[in-house]
Amino acid sequence: MAEITASMVKELRDRTGLGMMECKKALTEAGGDIEKAIEDLRKSSGLKAAKKAGRTAAEGVVQIKVADDNSYAVLVEVNSETDFVARDDNFLGFVGEVLDRAFATKESDVAKLMEGELESKREALVQKIGENIGVRRIAVVEAGVVDGYVHSNNRIATLVALDGGNGELARDIAMHVTAVNPRVVRAEDMPAEEVEKEKDIIRAQPDMAGKPAEIVEKMMGGRINKFLKENSLLDQPFVKNPEQTVGALAKSAGAEVKNFVRYEVGEGIEKKEVDFAAEVAAQLQQK
Repeated sequence: MAEITASMVKELRDRTGLGMMECKKALTEAGGDIEKAIEDLRKSSGLKAAKKAGRTAAEGVVQIKVADDNSYAVLVEVNSETDFVARDDNFLGFVGEVLDRAFATKESDVAKLMEGELESKREALVQKIGENIGVRRIAVVEAGVVDGYVHSNNRIATLVALDGGNGELARDIAMHVTAVNPRVVRAEDMPAEEVEKEKDIIRAQPDMAGKPAEIVEKMMGGRINKFLKENSLLDQPFVKNPEQTVGALAKSAGAEVKNFVRYEVGEGIEKKEVDFAAEVAAQLQQK
């Protein structure tokens, strides 16, 4: 019998959206033949979930849960195909279960968190609702003080970790991060490749053409500093008081911002544009 490898199980999961154990069992019964395993699964109760798995799930919600003592917090993103389902009580109930499990276990590995009962519930929900649903990512943040903020539409959320200060301060800074979307906490945290990319953009700008190299470098220095200040949390004007930077706000409260995690629903997911008229026409031609 062919050896069932982790990569084979992953491929079958990616192509069907079914659970790891179910995929492993199907592959074992199919002698390691992925196509046969898919055919067998199509004949089983996993058919509907498998059909939906190929669809892009780029809608959904983000939610947070913060410990009573502000020592840690959890942020999760769970995706659906449509915004309509993202407001469904059954979907939101599932999100709540995922959040509670992550909070209780402090598990940020999605695959490990979903093993067993939660994965079965996800599959059942896919069957019931008729859309692909997936737990995309989980963040667990621990520090002296942690709190967060969720935008009212549950599409953007942030956790902020502080050394010193209190939950209210962390919440206020999380609100700022949610609204302004800084890339890093402080300027020196900006990855070198990001700085170089920005320098390439600046060099290519029309007003740099024909200038001596030393002038270009001098102008670039000012623009890079501006870029870093605009994208570094501590240098940004605080949204609730633009006269004060976030760094000054934290310092005045005897706190230091350690890090933040910001999730926005669907960010980085390539959404497939669907021409419904063409899709219907294609289906009619196949009949």
